[in-house]
Amino acid sequence: MNQQWWHSAVVYQVYPRSFCDSSGDGNGDLKGVISKLDYLEKLGIDLIWLSPVYLSPMKDNGYDIADYQAIDPRFGDMNDMRQLIHQAKQRNIGIMMDLVLNHTSDQHHWFKQAKQSRDNPYRDYYIWRDQTNQIRSIFSGPAWQYDPVTSQYYFHLFADAQPDLNWENPAVAKEIHQMISWWVEQGVAGFRLDVIDLIGKEIDQGITENGPRLHPLLQQMHQACFKGKKLVTVGETWGATPEIAKLYSDPRREELSMVFQFEHAALDWHPEHGKWQVQDFDLIALKKVLSKWQTAFDGDGWNALFWNNHDLPRIVSRWGNDGEYREASAKLFATLLHGMQGTPYIYQGEEIAMTNVQFAELSDYDDIEIKNSYQEKVVEQQSLSHQQFMQGVYQSARDNARTPMQWDNSDNAGFSCGQPWLKLNPNYQQINVANALANQHSVFYHYQRLIALRKSSKYSDTLVYGSYQLLLEEHSHIFAYIRQYKEQRLLIVANVSQQTQTLSLDFKLAEVVLDNLQPEDESKVGVDLAQLNLAPYQAIIYLLAD
Repeated sequence: MNQQWWHSAVVYQVYPRSFCDSSGDGNGDLKGVISKLDYLEKLGIDLIWLSPVYLSPMKDNGYDIADYQAIDPRFGDMNDMRQLIHQAKQRNIGIMMDLVLNHTSDQHHWFKQAKQSRDNPYRDYYIWRDQTNQIRSIFSGPAWQYDPVTSQYYFHLFADAQPDLNWENPAVAKEIHQMISWWVEQGVAGFRLDVIDLIGKEIDQGITENGPRLHPLLQQMHQACFKGKKLVTVGETWGATPEIAKLYSDPRREELSMVFQFEHAALDWHPEHGKWQVQDFDLIALKKVLSKWQTAFDGDGWNALFWNNHDLPRIVSRWGNDGEYREASAKLFATLLHGMQGTPYIYQGEEIAMTNVQFAELSDYDDIEIKNSYQEKVVEQQSLSHQQFMQGVYQSARDNARTPMQWDNSDNAGFSCGQPWLKLNPNYQQINVANALANQHSVFYHYQRLIALRKSSKYSDTLVYGSYQLLLEEHSHIFAYIRQYKEQRLLIVANVSQQTQTLSLDFKLAEVVLDNLQPEDESKVGVDLAQLNLAPYQAIIYLLAD
């Protein structure tokens, strides 16, 4: 495998609206991000994935872009953006911009022009039809909206305020390529491409993802924007299989660096109601899915590793234990992820084990997906009761990840001196950055040690490039695997349960590299793996003897 700088990098996602507010208007902003760069440098990350800060009506929290080359005033301006890029570079941190290329806002000037008449030059930038088909919006309801001015329907896979771009029009690709190249000139280090697997759609054939034009479009984009530049690119691909992922990330194909796959992220979703009726957590199923992806690539692809992002609930509440074992289980999931092959992504607040939230009223939530799905499933279909739906919200809704970052125990958790745009999780009095930094055994310092192991230790090559072998595949409580590079072997073993687990492993005496329950730095040599007792949510990395 040709080694790339981003193979050993660790990415931190900032959801700007909820990260840090410098102005007091209740919205996080770019100056707020700049003010926390020293904190992120202390954590040890290499890249900041910055969720959209472009001009937007905020119908979908910035994923409805009205101008790709302007910063929304609530976040600041281009001077603030350039300052963030510059200040981050001084700390050896790159900025990864979040690009939404499947659709724009209906307030984008392209769409405003397109709506004026059927023969407008921008009309073909979007998808229009006289007759609709049965394709549904991902946010519920039909994927078509009638425009009375021109007596046609336009296509939108998301909200009706997010019309899909027509990538069959070469002018669209040309405009997008020019915009991406402009951002490269600003000094960004890479791009995360939102729902990129949808741009090759052929809606008249009912194809919305992984269409036949997808990969030629991405190869064209690579040639125009990425080739010869030391950029990192990651695609959001909800429908990817390992075989499809190789098409994106095989270096010889010159498309993307890696993709986010979501097979593991939907394991506890209901077959009919999806995230709104959660199923029991199945560790065996999780092990099989992650192991499949760990062994799928042999130099012809690369994994993006994540538990959390702005679209997913907090892992410590979802599959861990956010009560008695909150810190232990948060460290366990961190250890499992950072021990695997791929580029790890940390979502803001994950490093202090922020939890899901349970607001009393539906009106306390902001997310358009929650509101649309409630209208469909509870009001119209009556397929779920209000209480059933709210349980789904508490477990899986996107706003669980979007409550403001908890910096300290002062008013509004140190996030803002004004009224936050979304209510805070009340537990910020206990769970906050200030408390984490004051405790050398906190979740924060566990993440810091994991990052250091990958980047600058005698185990780095094994953690980044080592092979992967799953152990105890059918054990319902233990997740264990081997990473090997040349002669070095690391064993990662974790007890994903609230009961002590006893097991016998057929390996020679081992040295403890990292133990989430024993944070002392001194290594323990000579551990007998033939009689191993793991406490609840204990996760250990061992160096195995030759």
